[in-house]
Amino acid sequence: MKKVVFIMLLMLAALNGYSQDPWNPIRTYCEIVGTSNLTGTKVKIEIDFGQEQKYWSKHSDNFLVDADGKEIKFNSMVDALNYMARFGWKFEQAYVITESSTMSKNNVYHYLLSKELRGDENANSGIYIKGDHESEQVKDKASKEKPAKKKREIGDDIY
Repeated sequence: MKKVVFIMLLMLAALNGYSQDPWNPIRTYCEIVGTSNLTGTKVKIEIDFGQEQKYWSKHSDNFLVDADGKEIKFNSMVDALNYMARFGWKFEQAYVITESSTMSKNNVYHYLLSKELRGDENANSGIYIKGDHESEQVKDKASKEKPAKKKREIGDDIY
């Protein structure tokens, strides 16, 4: 009888445990902001996953880069949407803000995307931004420059 009660208590405790349920995915959002260059032929994409940003470099750290750290430029915002769709992101909403300077007017495109995360999936898996890539390079460089010192093993020479 004790075994049955113990097994039932374990089953009850397992029901109350928390983990990310693959059958109930969590919806997460990101915003891509596109600005065209002076010639209007390419679009630079900034991505905001809601991550913490540094004060001095908050705009330059969010540009989309490839795995090597080279900045990716897209032909249009639709090209950027197609790129994000490869990673499971879905379009939700878009709006445009026109910024005018003394010389010209520039459109800034804001697209809101969403993705459902299941299990241990990460929101920005496969997508690299400049700030993350640079911080990884600094870590890699520091680990390569300072090799760990080997401790000299002192053996027992009595035998």
